[in-house]
Amino acid sequence: FNYNDLTIRLDTIATDMDKPWSMVQLPDLSMLITDRKGKLYAVSNKEKTEVKNVPEVRAEGQGGLLDIILHPNYAQNGWLYISYSKPVTDGDEEKGTTAIIRAQLKDNALVNIEPIFEAKPAVTTKHHYGCRMVFDKNGKLFFSVGERGRHNEFPQKLDNDNGKIHRVNDDGTIPNDNPFYNTANANKTIFTYGNRNPQGIAMDATTGNIWANEHGPKGGDELNLIQSGKNYGWPVISYGINYDGSLLTHKRTQNNMEQPVHYWVPSIAPSGMCFINGNNYMPWKGNVLVNSLKFKYLAKLEIKDNKVVNEIPILKNVGRIRFVKMGIDNFIYIGIEDSGVVLKLTPSLIKI
Repeated sequence: FNYNDLTIRLDTIATDMDKPWSMVQLPDLSMLITDRKGKLYAVSNKEKTEVKNVPEVRAEGQGGLLDIILHPNYAQNGWLYISYSKPVTDGDEEKGTTAIIRAQLKDNALVNIEPIFEAKPAVTTKHHYGCRMVFDKNGKLFFSVGERGRHNEFPQKLDNDNGKIHRVNDDGTIPNDNPFYNTANANKTIFTYGNRNPQGIAMDATTGNIWANEHGPKGGDELNLIQSGKNYGWPVISYGINYDGSLLTHKRTQNNMEQPVHYWVPSIAPSGMCFINGNNYMPWKGNVLVNSLKFKYLAKLEIKDNKVVNEIPILKNVGRIRFVKMGIDNFIYIGIEDSGVVLKLTPSLIKI
């Protein structure tokens, strides 16, 4: 792929997966890759080994094994974090919810597994779980939970976890400076609300700001700057419409509801994002990559003063890109759903 300022070669890292949903690179430059159907693979030199003791997942609809990230001090404590759709039995009903565990890796098995979070309430729907995770500069864990398709029920109310972005300490306890910590009947982990289904979240290492993107309905996908206690409007305001073409809401703005920094009409179906760090892609350094499931490309966004000033599609028609991540080696990696592969973006001229 040739661009004015950079040439990119795609190198295969792992193959023969169902739907690779996320990956993380370990200090030895090996990888852990989640496969949505419920498998976790350790990958080294293109050889993959299944990791044992992975939690049971509800691998239906949009659910399954989802995101994986490392603790900022992983080299010292060995903690890794995994999000997934958890099956919940409620009487005769089979439900599911978004859950997060942390664990350590030993001999290709998860050990010392600890629950970090479980979204309440669980529901019968099989979509809009979220759940991307990121640590901020202060070691707080941010993560997204979708509204589970119940937009009139959950995202505008603070007595549930769905349709929100949450913030917890690294052990799952709740910071007492969370915005609704002292609000009666509010769930204390909530950091933002009025979110639909955020599936990309990333920190700008330069500013420390947390950004997220979220799936809109038909049209109205959003890129948001995540700020404490803010209401991002779903479903009261939206730039999208219902999937059947009917009007969802006539409102685009409302007092005390945030406008997206950037939105997409038609929808691109964003499912991940990362800031480009390091010096391997110097012309693109500081840009944001957002992967499009629908149009099968990466959107490269240039942000200045918290505004998107330029957007360029790259890697067109490479496939349904489910994630885009920066490795600790400062190379970019993407996971392709339809072909079940993970690829490395290798620039032609690199300085390491």
